[in-house]
Amino acid sequence: MRNSQTWRMSALLASAGLFLAACGGDDGANGDSGGDVDPVTIGISQIAEHPSLDEAREGFKDALLAEGYDEDSVTFDEQNAQGEMETATSIATKFDADDVDLILAIGTPAAQATAQSVLDIPALFTAVTEPEEAGLVDSWDEPGANVTGTSDLNPVEDQIGLIPEVAPDAESVGIIYSSGEVNSEVQVELANEAADELGLTVEETTISAAAEVGQAAESLKDVDAFYVPTDNTVVEGLESIIQVAEDQQIPVVVGEGDSVERGGLVTYGLNYHDLGYQTGEMAVRILLEDEDPAAMPVETQEDVELIVNESAAERMSISLSDDLLEEADEVISD
Repeated sequence: MRNSQTWRMSALLASAGLFLAACGGDDGANGDSGGDVDPVTIGISQIAEHPSLDEAREGFKDALLAEGYDEDSVTFDEQNAQGEMETATSIATKFDADDVDLILAIGTPAAQATAQSVLDIPALFTAVTEPEEAGLVDSWDEPGANVTGTSDLNPVEDQIGLIPEVAPDAESVGIIYSSGEVNSEVQVELANEAADELGLTVEETTISAAAEVGQAAESLKDVDAFYVPTDNTVVEGLESIIQVAEDQQIPVVVGEGDSVERGGLVTYGLNYHDLGYQTGEMAVRILLEDEDPAAMPVETQEDVELIVNESAAERMSISLSDDLLEEADEVISD
């Protein structure tokens, strides 16, 4: 991992801050209440709908509310591109024309559209895997312009390492990813490196839309395991992969916790609400402390959780070891 500053606040503090804000308490950013901050409008551009991105959005909003803003002092203009890059560009152009005070872009394509269309308004991204590779920043430590934010680069090596634990005889792993997402290309490269170390053969196929996920999964149904990276398009069609995996009785290792809740088997994953909250804290520093995005390093979340879905294991005929279940931070059972 690169040398990036990490600013984290626990969910407990977030909840406490929300309670105080809702009750009109005096605690807020710099000790002030929401009534003491200048009103702002924040444009939120989300590339698609799925639980992880939704959680990041809500975490971001929670941080603003906990840090001194309330419904009278902050307006969130929330827009969703429904997976369309052209729509994401239109959203960014609209925010620029509206001269909002700050923009949050959720997901790599939304962030790219924002960075290309908005040059003067402070912009933050979240749920972006590799911001430098995506052309969003000059470097992780010195972004250089009006755009910075938080990365969701997940522990791909550790995730691939779960495959031998849940399928000791596995020899091959299938990976579906979007050809239009730089974040996915980075993860697939890391997955190939990790798989090679474990003696696993990787079989890849690319898609361009969520409607293609099912067909892609069918084309890989002879593999011994699936790995699903944090690919926005693929995760949108996750249930199609899970259906094939259950029919073929093979495990699905996924890139984040919400995908485990939706039927994936296991992950070492980030908490996307916390990641969004961390991004919201960066927004507060820009809005209230006049920090310059150009000099704010891209931040990461270091804490990951081992999440296991026992019910999915039953449906995939996977035997989970007692050690894995005991190590898990969360065990899901329908």
